[in-house]
Amino acid sequence: MLTVSGLDAFYGSSHVLFGIDLGVGAGEVVVLLGRNGAGKTTTLKSVMGVLDSRSGSIRFKGAEIGALESDEICRRGMGYVPEDCRVFRGLSVLENLEAGRRAPRHGAAGAEAWDEERIFQLFPDLRTFQSRRADSLSGGQQRMLAIARTLMGNPSLLLLDEPSEGLAPLVVQDILEQLRKLKQTGVTILLSEQNLKFSLQLADRVYIIEKGTIKYEGTAQSLADDRATREAYLMV
Repeated sequence: MLTVSGLDAFYGSSHVLFGIDLGVGAGEVVVLLGRNGAGKTTTLKSVMGVLDSRSGSIRFKGAEIGALESDEICRRGMGYVPEDCRVFRGLSVLENLEAGRRAPRHGAAGAEAWDEERIFQLFPDLRTFQSRRADSLSGGQQRMLAIARTLMGNPSLLLLDEPSEGLAPLVVQDILEQLRKLKQTGVTILLSEQNLKFSLQLADRVYIIEKGTIKYEGTAQSLADDRATREAYLMV
């Protein structure tokens, strides 16, 4: 579904990504692992078109999208949940979900379109707090709402940036279980993470990025069995 080849990216004159190659197949959960500042967020921003200064090939559902703006990439079926969530804080949960609503597009993953009822089955807390303003929710609930609002756009590919970052262990476990259920629906996911334990329980395949370069590619199980690689790049 997604193929990235030779991706370079820049912040001003600073070269921050160097020839990134990665791929995500339909129905897969792929995790981009790395320490803070390794280039994970920059990679997702580049794929989504948020970062303008980039070069290389980004193909989504067979079409080149590397020169497109983020709004057009979104219309083609890619959804992006940044680390800081960016929910509409002055709107209720229901209003946030409505703001994200987009009709299903041809080829979207999953036979069933996303609506409020399906969202509430995946995220029961959002049903409970559906009338509350988003700024009254906890950090974990805002993370759930950000994912849910993006799902309301019926994306074929979901990009998640650090979904476990800054959350208490019990909340991280809740997010993990909800993403596992989401995986079962057939939604394709590319996420960035520092949390190895979280990632290995969710991923089909993993990449490790270090200083803007891909250093490792393999299955989640192969990384779990490769202590030397974990210690070298993830310090675990």
